Amino acid sequence: NVMTAEKTIPVINGKPDEGMDPEASNTNLVRSNDKKVNERGHWNNKTEFVLSVAGEIIGLGNVWRFPYLCYKNGGGAFLVPYVIFFICCGIPVFFLETALGQFTSEGGITCWRKVCPLFEGIGYATQVIEAHLNVYYIIILAWAIFYLFNCFTTDLPWASCGHEWNTENCMEFQKLNSSNCTVNPNATSPVIEFWERRVLSISSGIDHIGNLRWELALCLLLAWFICYFCIWKGPKSTGKVVYVTATFPYVMLMILLIRGVTLPGASEGIKFYLYPDISRLSDPQVWVDAGTQIFFSYAICLGCLTALGSYNSYNNNCYRDCIMLCCLNSGTSFVAGFAIFSVLGFMAYEQNVPIEAVAESGPGLAFIAYPKAVTMMPLSPLWATLFFTMLIFLGLDSQFVCVESLVTAVADMYPNMFRRGHRRELLILALSVVSYFIGLIMLTEGGMYIFQLFDSYAASGMCLLFVAIFESICIGWVYAGSDRFYQNIEDMIGYKPVFFIKWCWMFLTPGICAGIFLFFLIKYKPLKYNNVYVYPDWGYGIGWMMALSSMVCIPLGIIFKLWTTEGTFSEKIKKLTTPSSDLRMRGKLSGSSLSYAVNDCDAKLKGDGNISTITEKETHF
Repeated sequence: NVMTAEKTIPVINGKPDEGMDPEASNTNLVRSNDKKVNERGHWNNKTEFVLSVAGEIIGLGNVWRFPYLCYKNGGGAFLVPYVIFFICCGIPVFFLETALGQFTSEGGITCWRKVCPLFEGIGYATQVIEAHLNVYYIIILAWAIFYLFNCFTTDLPWASCGHEWNTENCMEFQKLNSSNCTVNPNATSPVIEFWERRVLSISSGIDHIGNLRWELALCLLLAWFICYFCIWKGPKSTGKVVYVTATFPYVMLMILLIRGVTLPGASEGIKFYLYPDISRLSDPQVWVDAGTQIFFSYAICLGCLTALGSYNSYNNNCYRDCIMLCCLNSGTSFVAGFAIFSVLGFMAYEQNVPIEAVAESGPGLAFIAYPKAVTMMPLSPLWATLFFTMLIFLGLDSQFVCVESLVTAVADMYPNMFRRGHRRELLILALSVVSYFIGLIMLTEGGMYIFQLFDSYAASGMCLLFVAIFESICIGWVYAGSDRFYQNIEDMIGYKPVFFIKWCWMFLTPGICAGIFLFFLIKYKPLKYNNVYVYPDWGYGIGWMMALSSMVCIPLGIIFKLWTTEGTFSEKIKKLTTPSSDLRMRGKLSGSSLSYAVNDCDAKLKGDGNISTITEKETHF
């Protein structure tokens, strides 16, 4: 039976069903009376959401970061902590953030303000991390674009020696294999020299910044130009672009994998990838890197998933989407590892050295191993062009979704300011320009050392673990317990998720993350570039300042809220842990007696007009 009733209700969850603009709850204006305010936006269909999330989480983290961390941490031993984090932290937090965005229809800051004002600092922490990420992640795209421009030639410049950037130690090992010449122990391959001497022109240390690499600066400008026009119209433009950027890389990855495993020596590389060195599990850095990879690759604790989920329809089955996307993401990482390690095995076979000695571990691994693989193929410039196009696509959707979610968070905080006219587009432009100029310092001759600081401190490791602890505590314990959020999810998707996820939110996720966090602090090892270069003390100081810039947001937010809220301490806690009065369920449980009352006196309509009202047709099934 269908019962249709016309009733007057408060605006709820930031996204009324019948065309009401979400910001009307703040402005007390119905959208029809204020046509200057733009709609918040939404996905046109479910495919756009799935592809956008897939594009965000399946990126350079899978192809560049995962094999690099495996290589750095003893091959297969890395997979043990990775799987533990995947089950106990990856899926639960991924689902938490997506479902939170879908339920509240708010960005990365305002969603926490509505759920639990005391922990609004979680939102600010995620956006600070994201701001760091927006500056340095796109640097990898600038490198890839530079390589792409160098592909349009008959002979790839990193395939041979004899160029102006090569040294006398440069040797083309594949040509020496057929002869009995003694290999120079200091010999380097042309692909490594191209990376270090042509692309980076790397200096001796962070205290020698050197000149700006203007070619890379232009490549970075192009990357920001493309990024801007992918998202300038919000979900409308983002949803269309991801049809290409999220699917094309898979085709290329499969082709490169097939080519990689057919190279001589590939089996040794794969063996190194799969056979774990169990002794490495006692090193806390291995566990920290595993957790970092899960959080980084899944875009957890960045506010991205909350922003993407907030554009969903209320009844979308986000639980099923999250399980599918998590499995797809980790599966892609695993397959990409085969593609990289098969090439490392081939390079070791070629140089007649152990696999560990083939290439230095560092962010440049994909710019050494993968280009080397491409030079072994017929029509190598064509394959190189397709490969770096794939890298650009992989990184591009991750980058523009991060920028989009930061813009969403700001626009949701100040809807009257940024949802009028073209102000949203101008906000994206301003953010892009500022991030571009900050990023230029990483394109100097000493910029690689600064990039490494950003990668190791600002947007990974400790910061993500710290935020995850408080997210889990907030939803699992403070937000009327995890049962309440389970009921919200049941209202959206029609059934409750598996019980294990609730236990993760309450115990496993905060417990494991806190344990790794403390383990790291106790056995902290300073960062080294390429396992050799030691930073000066002030370099480490900059790194820790970037790490603390996000983490302090949570305790400072709690102190600020307690300081500014009126009443006794117990009254303050009660007020600050009570969800917003307009945060209510809108599905089949909305009229149920089992539904939690958020704040009965606040939820009732008042005659003084303090709560905005709309007239809408509400249909109950």
